[in-house]
Amino acid sequence: MKHNHVIVIGAGIGGMTAAIHLAKHGYQVTVLEKNARPGGRCDRISRDGHHFDTGPTLLVMPLLYDKEFENLGVNFRERLELERVDPTYHLVFDDGSQLALSSDLKFMEEQLDAIEPGSFQNFLRYMNEGYRHYHLGIEKLVYPDFKKPTDFFKLSNIPLIQQVKPLAKHYAGMAKYFDDPRLKSAFTFQDVYMGLSPFEAPATFSMMSYTELAHGVWYPKGGMYKLVEALYALAEEAGVEFHFNAPVDHIDIVGDTARGVDVKGKLLEADVVLANADLSYVHENLLPDGKRSKRMSRKRHSCSVISFFWGVDKPYESLPAHTLFLADDYRDNFTSIIRDLDIPENPSLYVHAPARLDPSMAPAGEDTITAIVPVGHMSENGDQDWAAMRDTAREHVFRRLRTLGIDDLEAHIKFETNFTPLSWRKRYNLVKGSTHGLCHNLTQLGIFRPDFQHPSCKNLYFVGASTRPGTGLPTAIISGRQSAQRIMGDWNGGVRA
Repeated sequence: MKHNHVIVIGAGIGGMTAAIHLAKHGYQVTVLEKNARPGGRCDRISRDGHHFDTGPTLLVMPLLYDKEFENLGVNFRERLELERVDPTYHLVFDDGSQLALSSDLKFMEEQLDAIEPGSFQNFLRYMNEGYRHYHLGIEKLVYPDFKKPTDFFKLSNIPLIQQVKPLAKHYAGMAKYFDDPRLKSAFTFQDVYMGLSPFEAPATFSMMSYTELAHGVWYPKGGMYKLVEALYALAEEAGVEFHFNAPVDHIDIVGDTARGVDVKGKLLEADVVLANADLSYVHENLLPDGKRSKRMSRKRHSCSVISFFWGVDKPYESLPAHTLFLADDYRDNFTSIIRDLDIPENPSLYVHAPARLDPSMAPAGEDTITAIVPVGHMSENGDQDWAAMRDTAREHVFRRLRTLGIDDLEAHIKFETNFTPLSWRKRYNLVKGSTHGLCHNLTQLGIFRPDFQHPSCKNLYFVGASTRPGTGLPTAIISGRQSAQRIMGDWNGGVRA
């Protein structure tokens, strides 16, 4: 039997996962990556003994990783050395009050009832809703491969409207559980993971708070890039061939067939092409169909972030691993980001100190600090002053840290690397600098999200954040498996099944 040759464009999490599955089933797989190493936006910066993860800084939904690595034939927890992070986040509010999110229910009861008397029982009710949303959402919305509309639009799925609340707004629904706005924000900020404002996100995403506290937030020793290295090692073991510094110029289409891809003026032929590059980038830059590209550009893209990576010459032991500053003007934050494509006047922001969890992430007697400030994605008219917004964001980080008694950080920074939306676009071909690809509003969720397969090009497939089931590392791994299964179901020995 002829072994089909599959070219994968991009060595991101989804692309590598698909490559492993295909190679283990006898396909010849070549991965072409524009950058010098695998991982895509889940990247790593190392300098002078300081190590930074540019993408996610914590591992959530561990049960999904367990199952997907089992599908790859290995034990996830044997491939990575994981440490549970608890408290998961230290939340800091504008009035100076704090909340440490924890799976220790007694600790949570003490903290919650101090903020809003009686709120702990409502928290338990909210966790119960999150439990239902998590298990039904994974079973009914994440794991199924909706090849045709009737796979989703069927009588047995009608109860989902009430069961997982896709039509209800997440923040609005918090009024059933809490009165204090600090608690409403404490259990909805995770919607940013999906590139959404909690004021428009479906209430379905209460699943995120539930899984973080029930299943834990974890940190791999050596940082999140260890996940990339684990998948890369599995791909090499399976016989996948990688080419780095190999940007694809375009996908060569003849009629309804992709013949292969052009790299540096040379056609590399393939039986199947699987694009793991940003989906909007693929349609705008690698494919000839202008109409489809315009339709893609009109879809809702996620917000972006300005990130700072600081090597610091002294340790800040009082700074927890994960600190989130949540602004009182919570709604205005998201209006500035989502509607105005700007930086809020008083932004909520996140600070990560990985050396609290793994001392090897910084030299002895020093510290490694990452700060992330959510901002709007790039506008169509290009009128945003990203240098000015970057400087404003930096000052907000210093201002926030001073409220914790850290008032000398700026004087102890040895070096800084920073990313703005321009950086995300240049480094990883993310259209509009949108760090999460397409957002997860109702019309881009589940079956409404772009499919794995091109509608008219029979051997062109997609995988990654903007395809099904959605953005995020665990869902990227699921997307990789599902896209590979779609290919294997369609193709056999070079002939379409």
